[in-house]
Amino acid sequence: MFKWKENFSCNIEEIDKQHQKLFQIGNDIYKLVTSKDDRDHYDEIMAIIRELEEYTVYHFNYEEELMSKYGYNELEEHKNQHTLFVDKIKEIQTEDIDLRQKKVAMDTLMFVADWIENHILKSDHKYNEFLNDKGVY
Repeated sequence: MFKWKENFSCNIEEIDKQHQKLFQIGNDIYKLVTSKDDRDHYDEIMAIIRELEEYTVYHFNYEEELMSKYGYNELEEHKNQHTLFVDKIKEIQTEDIDLRQKKVAMDTLMFVADWIENHILKSDHKYNEFLNDKGVY
């Protein structure tokens, strides 16, 4: 479901690598959602959601430090979007995941897909030219 294409690139190697990792996490969620077995996937769902939270916090900090270092003027707006993402992941973790595994996994999948489309392709692409002009690739 999550396939990296060149139009996702921010033309900044490290950020592209980090975004590709987010795609891989999205694909892990997709595999759980589309599994046809009747097994209990609670532990796997929890592990993926924790990995998603931990990795996005790492990634967001990296982006924010880079934007701060070079004086990106939309940093605060970008930080707010990051905060909303992390808050949503924390909210998902408070749901009754054990009894609603497929629904929680599907909701998480749709949330990540929407994030990729609306944040990476729009908000992140706003800063790439700015950082490229500063020599960041």
